[in-house]
Amino acid sequence: MRARIFAEENRKWLTLAAVSFGLFMIMLDNTVVNVALPSIQRDLDASLSQLEWVVTGYALTFAAFMLVGGKVADAYGRRLIFVVGIVIFTIASLLCGLAESGEMLIAARVLQGVGAALMNPATLSIIAATFPPAQRGAAIGIWAGVSALALAIGPLVGGLLTQHLSWHWIFFVNIPVGILAIVASFLLIDESRDETHVRLDLPGLATSGVGLFALTYGLIEANAYGWTSARILGVFAVALAALVAFVLLERHQRAPMLPLELFRNRTYTGANVVILLVALAMFGVFFFMSLYMQQILGYSAVETGAAFLPMTIVIMLVAPIAGKATDQIGSRALMTAGMVLIAGQLLYLSRLGADATFWNLLPGFVVGGLGMALTMTPSAAAATRSVPVEKAGVGSAVLNAFRQVGGSLGIAVMGAIVAREVGDGRTPEAFLRGFENALQVAAGIAVAGAIVAYVLVRPHEGAGRAREASPEAASEPAA
Repeated sequence: MRARIFAEENRKWLTLAAVSFGLFMIMLDNTVVNVALPSIQRDLDASLSQLEWVVTGYALTFAAFMLVGGKVADAYGRRLIFVVGIVIFTIASLLCGLAESGEMLIAARVLQGVGAALMNPATLSIIAATFPPAQRGAAIGIWAGVSALALAIGPLVGGLLTQHLSWHWIFFVNIPVGILAIVASFLLIDESRDETHVRLDLPGLATSGVGLFALTYGLIEANAYGWTSARILGVFAVALAALVAFVLLERHQRAPMLPLELFRNRTYTGANVVILLVALAMFGVFFFMSLYMQQILGYSAVETGAAFLPMTIVIMLVAPIAGKATDQIGSRALMTAGMVLIAGQLLYLSRLGADATFWNLLPGFVVGGLGMALTMTPSAAAATRSVPVEKAGVGSAVLNAFRQVGGSLGIAVMGAIVAREVGDGRTPEAFLRGFENALQVAAGIAVAGAIVAYVLVRPHEGAGRAREASPEAASEPAA
């Protein structure tokens, strides 16, 4: 009997290891490209807007299909959809590496985003179905630590591969990793699904996808065509109409892609908004920080990636601790403190100029790593605890969709701020002015995230067994 319990306990952590393996691969591709952008620009003769689409094409598709990925995983099997996502992602990585033009690379990155959207929601829902509430915070802490580690170590991996091989290898390296992830999934993950699933919400998928794409396209291309041009105003009108239609559809669908009743729980709402805001603040910073270090400070690709290592190490050390802490004290205090630290990091970095050294960058990276670890892990734990296990797939899909939408919009918004200063005269001084303004705007967004966390997230959101058993959990009123 004791041996069987021990084996089951080990099986849970092996399942987490298999899930984390695939998660690391898809999250790595959010930032691994950033350091390689100058090389891609030279090799493919890509414009600034094309470079933005190389990053946001992945993030946006990731976000647009995340909800349907969560629903499909709940309906047809979380392990099955996780593996299908790995297959698509691996094939798309091969196509990215073989790309010979900016357009080909963007198209392959979009396909990568589809694969990632199928994989990512399944990771959290597998954890929710595998671990009891008392252990879920620790498991999510490891999950968030792996996710944050991949985001943070991406620049170093990208720098090493770009400088010593070529930028193509930042994609080719996913192929053996993907094959190993498929094998590990079949060996270590048990199948699970939501038996109450009815059907897919195709109108919701279509309207949300069109709305998000139109909004991001308008923000990225507005400086090229003019903010008041007919094209950009028309695109924003399409985005508004599509997103309003999406909300109306979801309110009246019998089986909506986005169950709006989830947002009656204010902790769940707060966790999602905070994740959106931290991604909105930080993704654009990662994008332009790489350009700043290489084009202004004169760093090589490897030096740029290595400069992010302190942030990586802090995230690795703090994220699991933050996950365990949420089991004891809840998420609100940790999330609020994390967003305040991120705001401080961004304001500090905004004061650096063209003569900054690594030692000038170091305090900002350390504070930012601590802030991200204290924000991302507790947010994921709070959101996951706020939905019933049978809805874990769509609940985690919404959380991840908010993060990816925030990342896409963050790159677009920060890009618009920088492009407004740069204009036609691409001088280092103009870039620095735009970069400083973008960092200050991002700091304001982080402050807003701290306020949201403090106001919406419960002081202790009921971590542990009692919370999941409580019938009031699903009907807690929204703020």
